[in-house]
Amino acid sequence: MRSVSVQFRPWVTWPGKATPSYDRRRGQFKSRWMQTRTLLEKELWHLGAKNVVIEMDVEERYIRRDGLPYENAKPNTPGVILSFDSPHGPLRYPCDTYADWQDNIRAIALALEALRAVDRYGVTKRGEQYTGWKALPASTHATMTTEEAGRVVAEASGRVLHMILLNRQAAQEAVRVAMHHTHPDRGNGNNGDSFTRVQQAKRVLEAHHGGVL
Repeated sequence: MRSVSVQFRPWVTWPGKATPSYDRRRGQFKSRWMQTRTLLEKELWHLGAKNVVIEMDVEERYIRRDGLPYENAKPNTPGVILSFDSPHGPLRYPCDTYADWQDNIRAIALALEALRAVDRYGVTKRGEQYTGWKALPASTHATMTTEEAGRVVAEASGRVLHMILLNRQAAQEAVRVAMHHTHPDRGNGNNGDSFTRVQQAKRVLEAHHGGVL
């Protein structure tokens, strides 16, 4: 079985209503993180998953250059969102039931295992059990062009547009500065929308430069 590449990213907004902290459960799983990763990658492989992303409520500095979180990553909230492309269409699984982010990933992995069992026992023929998890189409404002993404980052970072578009290292540095300047914690009333725009621009520039920035 081949391994499946998983990229971690900070999430911008939580889909729907978040579970209140007082309603979150303590972890009922005794598995270690490596076991959870193995189970998740196995289920994603069986699903033919591609472009796998796990979004966490962390700052960009807690994500390593290879797209994995540092061991000391400290999410603001434990919710995670698993998204990937599959033969059933783009799928999206948010979970914030548990008080620890690793437990939430474990819960999603176990849910994928259970959903695959439905196919295994012949209950469905066309993967109908995945219908409720199909990702919503991207909103129109998220489909910015590469040049528009570069301008968003350039304006927020004060860096030169053509260098952001031409040089991956320059783009990486500009994105880092832009995210720092627009982060909601800086107290600017407009920072929520600006930070969201920079996050969207970052993804477009990642596709343009062919790698995580």
